[in-house]
Amino acid sequence: MSRINSNVASLVAQRHLQISQRALKMSLERLSSGLKINRGADNPAGLIVSERLRSEIAVVKQAIGNSERAINVIATTEGALDEVQALLTDIQALVVEAANSGAFSDEEIAANQLQIDNAIDSISRIANTTTFAGRKLINGEMGYVTSGVSATYLSDVDIQATKFGSLSYVGVNVDVSQSAQQAQLAFSGAGLGASGVTLDIRGTDGIITLSFPASATTSEMAAEINRQVDATGLIASATAAGPAGMVIKSQEYGSSAFVSVREVGTPGAFTLTNRSSVTSTRTTGRDTVATVNGVSATADGLKLKFSSTLLKLEVILDETFGSGALSSGATQPGSTSFAITEGGALFQLGPQVNTSLQENIGVKSMQAGKLGNTVVGFLSDLQSGQTQDLKSKNFQQASKIVQQVITEVAVLRGRLGAFERNSLQPNIRQLQITTENLTASEAVIRDTDFAAETSELTRAQILVQAGNSIVAIANAQSQNVLALLGA
Repeated sequence: MSRINSNVASLVAQRHLQISQRALKMSLERLSSGLKINRGADNPAGLIVSERLRSEIAVVKQAIGNSERAINVIATTEGALDEVQALLTDIQALVVEAANSGAFSDEEIAANQLQIDNAIDSISRIANTTTFAGRKLINGEMGYVTSGVSATYLSDVDIQATKFGSLSYVGVNVDVSQSAQQAQLAFSGAGLGASGVTLDIRGTDGIITLSFPASATTSEMAAEINRQVDATGLIASATAAGPAGMVIKSQEYGSSAFVSVREVGTPGAFTLTNRSSVTSTRTTGRDTVATVNGVSATADGLKLKFSSTLLKLEVILDETFGSGALSSGATQPGSTSFAITEGGALFQLGPQVNTSLQENIGVKSMQAGKLGNTVVGFLSDLQSGQTQDLKSKNFQQASKIVQQVITEVAVLRGRLGAFERNSLQPNIRQLQITTENLTASEAVIRDTDFAAETSELTRAQILVQAGNSIVAIANAQSQNVLALLGA
C-alpha cells in the first residue's frame, strides 16, 4: 500500500539513525575525555562508587604527603641534635683534659672552661633557632606539659609519647608495690684478727684493695672506704661508735648495683652478712616493682620505663619514695599521680582523622638548663660560677653529667630514627600500595577502554552512514505515488 501522509519506514529509519548518532556522540565524548563516565546518566551506580574511590585516593595521597613532611621534620630535628651531640663530645673531652691537673696550668684549665661555656651557649642557641616552617623543634615547644608532679615522689619525668584522642588530659598513676634497695653487706665488728685484714672491695665503678690493722675501728674503716667512693661507687657507715659494726652499700639502687668484699689471703674472722642475715661476700640490690596506670613497668633501680600504644614515658622515683622511706620502711611505698595536659608533636598519618591513625611524640628542650636530671645534675651546672665548673675540681661529677646528657641526646635521636624507620617509612609504602589499588579500581569503573571504545566508534560511524542512506531511501519511496497519478 502507498501512503504519503505517514511514511512509517522513514520514521523507523530516523529512530535508528538517532540511536546511532547518540552512540557515535558518546563514543566521541569518551575517546576525547578519556573517561567512560562523564555524567551521572552514563552509569549512575558506577558514578557513586567512582566518586567514593576518588575521595579515598585523595585523602590517601594527602596522608602520604603528611608522612613525607613528618620525615622532613624528623630529619631537621635530628640534624640539629647531631650538632648538639658533637658539642657535648667536645665538652666531655675538655672535662677529662682538665682533670689532668698535674700537667695543666690554671690558665689552661680556665681556657677549657671558656670553651665549655661557649659550647653550652651554642647548644642553647641551636635549641632556640632550629625551626621547620616557623615551628621550633628542640626548644621544648614539642615537649609535653605536665601538672601535679610531686618532687617528693618523682625526681624526673620524661614523657616520650602519648595520645590524647578526645581527652583534654592524660592521667598517669604510678603505684609502687615493692621498694628498690641498694646492695648491702654488713660487718658485725667482731674483730679483725691479730694481724688485721686486707680486703678487695668492689663496686659498680671499680675495685680497691685496703689493709686495716687489728686496732682499726669500724668508723676508721668506713672513713677509708668513703675516701675512695669515686673509685668503687660504694659508701660505708659505722653502725655505732667504736668497733660495733659497719655497713657497706652501693650508691646506686637496683639489681645491677652490687657490693663485693673479699678477704685477701687466708680467710680470718672478717665475716659479712647480706640483708637476709646470711653470710655472704657479694650481694646485689633490688629493682622497684611498680605499675603505671595498672600495667607493669620495666624497672632499673629507681628508674621506671613504660610503653603502651597510648603512652610512653620514663620516670625516676625519688630516693625516699622508691626505697620505701615514706612508709617507714614498708615494702609498699604507695602511689602518686599526675596529668599530661598538652604538648607533643601530632602527626596525622592515616586517611581518616582518628587517634589510631595519628602519632604524637615529644621532643624535650635541648637548652642547657633542661639537659640532664635532678639526680646527676644539669648541663648548665658546668658553666662558669656553677657547682660543677672546672674551677670546683668536681671532674668526676661533671663527667657524669655530660655522659648523662650525651646518653639522653643519643636516645632521643634513636627514638626519632625508629619513628621514621618503623612508623613513617612503612606507612608511606603501605599507603602507596593502597593508592595503586584504589586507582586501579577507579580506573576500571571510570576510565575509557580505548580498544573497545574505538571498536564502538567504528560501529557507530557505520550505523550512522547506513542510517542516513536508509532515511533517504525511505523518503524516496513516497515519490512512487506520482507514477500512479501518471505524473
